[in-house]
Amino acid sequence: MKFKLDENFGPMVPPAFQKRGLDCQIVHGEGLTGAEDATVLAAAVAEDRTLVTMDHDFGNVLAYPPAATRGVAIINVPGRVSRGLLAALLESLLVACEQRQLRGRLWIVEPGRIREHQSWTESDLE
Repeated sequence: MKFKLDENFGPMVPPAFQKRGLDCQIVHGEGLTGAEDATVLAAAVAEDRTLVTMDHDFGNVLAYPPAATRGVAIINVPGRVSRGLLAALLESLLVACEQRQLRGRLWIVEPGRIREHQSWTESDLE
């Protein structure tokens, strides 16, 4: 799998992906720091990468529909971010990616669980 890490991750995060042999890029090295969310997501889509972020704006599925992506994972850290908690949440994400398909989906990664956004269709309402 290929991942793009949003600007809210520092340089200590990519090794967690790379030690698993995963292709991981961070927006800091691509001139995307401070870019609009749509630009960051478009870059991830163009490169066929899963976007990993702590930016809850990507949870707006009307503005950023996950179906058109390789997947979006929002790391939801309650309270202050610690290295240990962040490492645990990223580990949960990577283990889940080995077990389930993220393509076209939005995952919210929280301590102890991963929530998946469920899209509604007209047939669901009948």
